[in-house]
Amino acid sequence: MRQIIIIGSGPAGYTAAIYAARANLEPLLIASSVEAGGELMNTTEVENFPGFPDGVMGPDLMAKLQVQAEKFGTEVLYDDVTSLDLTGEIKTVQVGSGETYEAKTVIFATGSAYRKLGLSEEEHLSGHGLSWCATCDGFFFREKTIAVVGGGDSAVEEATFLTRFASRVYLIHRRDQLRASKIMQNRAFENDKIEFVWNSEVVAINGEDAVSGVTLRDTVTGETSELALDGLFVAIGNDPRTHLVHGQLDLTSEGTIAVEGRSSKTNLPGVFAAGDVVDPTYRQAVTAAASGTVAALDAEHFLAALEQAEHESLTLAN
Repeated sequence: MRQIIIIGSGPAGYTAAIYAARANLEPLLIASSVEAGGELMNTTEVENFPGFPDGVMGPDLMAKLQVQAEKFGTEVLYDDVTSLDLTGEIKTVQVGSGETYEAKTVIFATGSAYRKLGLSEEEHLSGHGLSWCATCDGFFFREKTIAVVGGGDSAVEEATFLTRFASRVYLIHRRDQLRASKIMQNRAFENDKIEFVWNSEVVAINGEDAVSGVTLRDTVTGETSELALDGLFVAIGNDPRTHLVHGQLDLTSEGTIAVEGRSSKTNLPGVFAAGDVVDPTYRQAVTAAASGTVAALDAEHFLAALEQAEHESLTLAN
């Protein structure tokens, strides 16, 4: 019987593990067998994580977090969770190997996945001019020509933000009008650095070692054209990884796990959630890490109260 199981190996999961391990809770952290480390494993240089004034490579940051968690007693299991039962006092977690683990508490920190265009070039150009996060990578495109794909609030917000750095920002949208809110649209239309590419979809990302441009297809005529770029940002949405808890944990209208106020408490006692899986807005490594701290402390307090209740019950029985 474990005190705590943490599902997810991004900044939220590992930070929760660090705190839980330092509290002598001996957490088991279940990392994916193929996607361990989360989205930062696909990121090159991270310059906005506190404590690294010269920046740090995404995979290196995750390796350091893992070493720190293991130093205090976290056990890391590289396997995939296949099913969960979170409803009882004892939570059960089954993994791909067929093993089942039990715990008094579970922290769910599976993050979210950026929606991709579905192009073969996305894999090898990710981090080489291709990004899904303007806040993370915009700084690297000073005085460059870049494009944002999308038509919703996120895309317009990213395009507007990127004008702080880039000399020209194209906003590529498959329709002839944006889906973003009016106020966001007006800000973009009034920005001289943003140029709109209507009725267009990206069918290829060009460049061997780095993004050099895109091939566009007109969604009305079917004609193709080339657009030279130094960088491409994809902003067509993201999906919280909640499929394992559907029917057990309450979700918000954005599809994230619902938590109580600023806490990590879900609708089920002893089950906590942290990181991007509860955050539809900020989705930064540092906010995920902070959220993992909250989850670990909430779980620690829950376990202490549980132990106290068990002690009082035994005292009364005697």
